[in-house]
Amino acid sequence: MLNGILEFEKPLLELERKIQELRSFSKDKGIDLSEEITTLENKAKLMKKEIYAQLSPWEKVQLARHPQRPSSLDYIKLIFEDFIELHGDRLFGDDKSIIGGLARLDGRPITFLGYQKGKDTKENIIRNFGMPHPEGYRKALRLMKQAEKFNRPIVCLIDTPGAYPGIAAEERGQGEAIARNLLEMSLLRVPIVAVVIGEGGSGGALALGVGDKIAMLEHSIYSVSSPEACAAILWKDSTKAQEAARVLKLTAEDLNRLDVIDEIVPEPLGGAHKDPTQMASLLKGFLRESINSLVGINRDDLLAERYNKLKRIGKFSHRVEED
Repeated sequence: MLNGILEFEKPLLELERKIQELRSFSKDKGIDLSEEITTLENKAKLMKKEIYAQLSPWEKVQLARHPQRPSSLDYIKLIFEDFIELHGDRLFGDDKSIIGGLARLDGRPITFLGYQKGKDTKENIIRNFGMPHPEGYRKALRLMKQAEKFNRPIVCLIDTPGAYPGIAAEERGQGEAIARNLLEMSLLRVPIVAVVIGEGGSGGALALGVGDKIAMLEHSIYSVSSPEACAAILWKDSTKAQEAARVLKLTAEDLNRLDVIDEIVPEPLGGAHKDPTQMASLLKGFLRESINSLVGINRDDLLAERYNKLKRIGKFSHRVEED
């Protein structure tokens, strides 16, 4: 990727460049080329629709990782009101790869949690590339228990390559922190809405992914492993990441078909980064509708349906081979 341009986008960008050149030539020379420009513009629109309607799993991985893709902080500014960030797990420290706090959605108090990557190298180092340590998950759990105490719905935005795999994180109980979140989230007596907005990587993403409504943005991904790691494990060759992306079934369409998620939130043509304001409006609509449908449900019924939802996840078939 060069300057945020993906390989499959290059033919479209080349055509758009030619259109711009024709416009400039027409203006400078005083020649009417409006018919030719209109023809090329229609061709560009058709090409754009065809490209983004037929993306391969690997191309969706690239879009999900796009450096200009809107992050949790972007959506906080565009969707929520009166956000107050809260820090620390009261055990070790404050993990900046998970943002949490209080906010309002259309005036309704909610608890917000979201993974946060950086927009550049400096911010990525501060945010640990969106890979939480145990204290990040424990901070999230502290805020979720607070939400339960004050009867606030919880919104989780997921965008992480996975939990940080370093020695220090393991020494502080990375696996236990993730497992604890899975257990506690399944029992929280308030509505939980989770949305994968970019990457949903492994248990690190699942630690904020237990909910009553789970959705993915159209070009996001959600998987037990990154394609590169999967290729290295299965074929001992990380260059087979494209093949791994195909067999992992990590796209929103795959996971909706398998009942892992409930809904796909459409993105602006070309991806969320092409129009963050429109993307935020679409996401806000999903969050508003989901929370409104959940807040009136009896809490025992809410937990029972959440449990049944977890049991329904995944479809499979098996065949008994006869001798």
